[in-house]
Amino acid sequence: MTSTGSPASERGRSAGQALAHARARSGGPLPLGAGVPAPAGMTRLTRPDSTGHALPVWPDGVTPSLLEEYQVAAVPVERAGETRRVLAATLKCCWNDLSVDPWPGDPAPVELVLDTYRALIGRTDDLMRNWARGALRRLHDSAWIVLDDGVVRLGPRCALWPAESHAQLQELVRRLPEPERPELTVVGDADIVAAAVLPVPGAGGRAELGVAEFDDLLGAYDERRRAELVAAFLVVEHAAEPVAEGRFAALRDPALRHTLGEMLARRGRVLVQLRERWTSGYDDTHTAALAQPPSPAPEPAGVGAAARPAAAAGLGVSERAVLTLVLVHSVAIPRAEGLLPEDSWLSPHPTPVEELRRHTQVPIGELESALRTLRHAGLLAQVKAGEEAGGYVPGPQFHRLTPAARRRLQEELILAAGPHTPLAAAVRARRSAQ
Repeated sequence: MTSTGSPASERGRSAGQALAHARARSGGPLPLGAGVPAPAGMTRLTRPDSTGHALPVWPDGVTPSLLEEYQVAAVPVERAGETRRVLAATLKCCWNDLSVDPWPGDPAPVELVLDTYRALIGRTDDLMRNWARGALRRLHDSAWIVLDDGVVRLGPRCALWPAESHAQLQELVRRLPEPERPELTVVGDADIVAAAVLPVPGAGGRAELGVAEFDDLLGAYDERRRAELVAAFLVVEHAAEPVAEGRFAALRDPALRHTLGEMLARRGRVLVQLRERWTSGYDDTHTAALAQPPSPAPEPAGVGAAARPAAAAGLGVSERAVLTLVLVHSVAIPRAEGLLPEDSWLSPHPTPVEELRRHTQVPIGELESALRTLRHAGLLAQVKAGEEAGGYVPGPQFHRLTPAARRRLQEELILAAGPHTPLAAAVRARRSAQ
């Protein structure tokens, strides 16, 4: 009989924790049943009924803001200025008692947040209001806030603000102007929350720090090398583009790079090398389990049907169809014409919106929504019209495909673009033989 402390059980526990981290990255905060502990390396956000969510925490308390110190660009946020200001307005409305931690805060009417935003920017025109509503959707989809029928709350990610930042946040809240209409009744606003993922928690809640995850790996190094490992970990996980090996000691040194790989493995991730640059991606061993995530994923992990990355399997039919069309027109066709190298999934050849409208039966409203979702996920990037026609190209998340995921995507694209070709027949024959 295998004991709970046996190597087999330890491997199973480690694999389960790695998969949990991969799911949290691909689908957002993990829902937890009553009394269920958070996996190692996660904080548990507990509601009064003992249910909650688990969110990964960063090693040594360092946040992705460290990327600024290294002058490494983080993943861009669409209309970042409006998004930050709307989050600040939400914090102003929901953090009424500055003597306690910001999360979970108090619920507030969406209209109060919009009024606070208008007071902050000094404008009341409809365009600003529409931008603010778009920012609310982005913040909700990324779990920074939670929206439900006209009510807004601080989202789970606000619980990860480090304690040393609370004084700065308090000063921000004090400086924000009061709206002209401080008292508002809650009016349902279902159009804002049509894509709601997270349930609205009950009043109250607490954050419980989980078991440390990397101490056994980092403890073997002195303070300088430990900081180098943490910096490299955050950079490969959160930078918008692969980073040069020469800039980070933990990427140059084979021993440190091995430890970095072990850190990533505990999160269900692996190092991905692109010549002398590095990033991270999902471990191929978790691809099947991530093929049906509970919510849209921010990065491709492999490939499912309709020539899509497996981590994008939580996307809707419209999103998958649009992503496939862009891959066909921006990658497959230029590659067949000899304009792209075989291993590249990024392309300088944008697919015009008119092309997407012409080759899909997706209604215009759904097409625009799908493009917005894919942009936010980093699966597509928009090329503005200039000297050449603008359009859409594969996004930076395609850097993160592992070699195996690249091969799977290549096969799926062959099946989608030329299902009756000899190449497609060869792909099907090889798969049926496995």
